[in-house]
Amino acid sequence: MYPQQIIDALRHVRYPGTGKDLIESGMLEDDIRVSGYEVSFSLIFQKDNDPFMKSVLKAAEVALQTYIDPNVAANIHPKFVKQLQTTSNDLKQSPIHAKHVIAIHSGKGGVGKSTVTANLAVALAQQGYKVGLLDADIHGPSMPKMFQTEECRPYSVEENGRTLIEPIEQYGVKMLSIGFFVNPDQAVIWRGGMASNAIKQLIEDAHWGELDYFLIDLPPGTSDIHLTLISELQLTGVIVVTTPQPVALVDARKGVEMFRNEKVNVPIVGLIENMSWFTPAELPHNRYYIFGKDGGKALAEELNIPLLGQIPLVQSIREGGDEGTPIALQVGHPAAEAFRQIVQCLKS
Repeated sequence: MYPQQIIDALRHVRYPGTGKDLIESGMLEDDIRVSGYEVSFSLIFQKDNDPFMKSVLKAAEVALQTYIDPNVAANIHPKFVKQLQTTSNDLKQSPIHAKHVIAIHSGKGGVGKSTVTANLAVALAQQGYKVGLLDADIHGPSMPKMFQTEECRPYSVEENGRTLIEPIEQYGVKMLSIGFFVNPDQAVIWRGGMASNAIKQLIEDAHWGELDYFLIDLPPGTSDIHLTLISELQLTGVIVVTTPQPVALVDARKGVEMFRNEKVNVPIVGLIENMSWFTPAELPHNRYYIFGKDGGKALAEELNIPLLGQIPLVQSIREGGDEGTPIALQVGHPAAEAFRQIVQCLKS
């Protein structure tokens, strides 16, 4: 069961006061939580003595059992407009216990941010660190494929009276992604608030344990998800990934400025230039600068941020991501060494 099914079911319930369905009326709060056949969410009413409240809550429960599954156990909370206004800024403290919480960001898609994130996580784990990885790209989750865990489904565990999601562990990395909970062939079409709430649940309701590094693979660009993570977590800093190509550098610059904004104020750990040059397997010492030369290096110098590393464009990195075996697993491989050197920069 996933949030879109709940939304579709609630379209069959009409609020008697307006004749519109609950979704059209904007009565569904962005706080859906799903655990197996158990679901909880809130419906928004204008006042606490709404004459239709009880009947609407009951009709919503029946709709879930009718249009999704008879075994659905619904816990539906009424919320009121006045109550929402007084609690909208009441943010929860994250239960993540990590020495370093680092987000990996790119201004645009296609620069290899997820590939970099996956390999950094593996490289850290290989050096004995306890690593967690959150795939925060709701609309394009890629970590299940990059870690060869597409068929895995997280299960729940009990701890201190709470039911928590147990992350999938692969190559020494604990990992959660929305990709574990949705049909891989179906597009995730959620409002910004719905996507942000899903990220909150993967953070707050997961059994991450004690970690040395918690890496977050952000979606490209800027969105509600970025603001949610900044609010929910005390970030150690952000790594910006770009290619040397001028069009990518423009967006990378915007990303750096966003995190430097006084209202956001998240430290920039450094910049990684990906696809810096092309090296064919048969000519391992040759370098062809397909996307331009040293563009990321020049941007890092201009913005006065560290250049953490330059990653070559080699076939084995792409193959490792597609096959679910990140290149960082191959100790001694030149591309793996590039990620190991970036890890050394993070430690220093």
